[in-house]
Amino acid sequence: MTRPLPEGYAWLSDEIQEVLFSAEMLQRRVAELGSAISIDYAGRNPLLVGVLKGVLPFMADLLRAITIHVEVDFIAVSSYTPEARERGIVRLVKDLEMPLAGRHVLFVEDVIDTGLTLSYLLRNLRARQPASLEVCALFDKPAHRLIGIPLKYKGFDLPDRFVVGYGLDYHERYRNLPFVALLRAQVLG
Repeated sequence: MTRPLPEGYAWLSDEIQEVLFSAEMLQRRVAELGSAISIDYAGRNPLLVGVLKGVLPFMADLLRAITIHVEVDFIAVSSYTPEARERGIVRLVKDLEMPLAGRHVLFVEDVIDTGLTLSYLLRNLRARQPASLEVCALFDKPAHRLIGIPLKYKGFDLPDRFVVGYGLDYHERYRNLPFVALLRAQVLG
């Protein structure tokens, strides 16, 4: 089903091919994830960890949907070349500020593609001896998966296409869109 661009976004019609997930669909699913997390982590004061920058819109909305005490921290990884990405090479640019030992940690991810970067990050976090470590991903793109990543919480599966919006970008653009859409081929070059 093709979804039209929302009101106020007609100026993007030359760049956006199709809206895959409307703002309403995203908010509904985020509310469901927040409810499940609130039930599963009741009384455990979980620490939500996200990777900057793409996870910001999802993390903010997820936090508002969680109805228990929760804490948040962020890490940042370096931009990497396509070759480094294929090999799973990651360099931390900003580390966590909070200790993980004995904490219930929920790693919040915007999209999982190959799984290489996330696998590295999870190994790094496990070495810090959290009481538990689970993954919540809004988008799962299994077509490119090289390493299996167990997901405790998942929002949507993504097609094997380049998508933008709701934190996902193309050259740092489109992150602010409240929906997720396919870019037209001419925009991707």
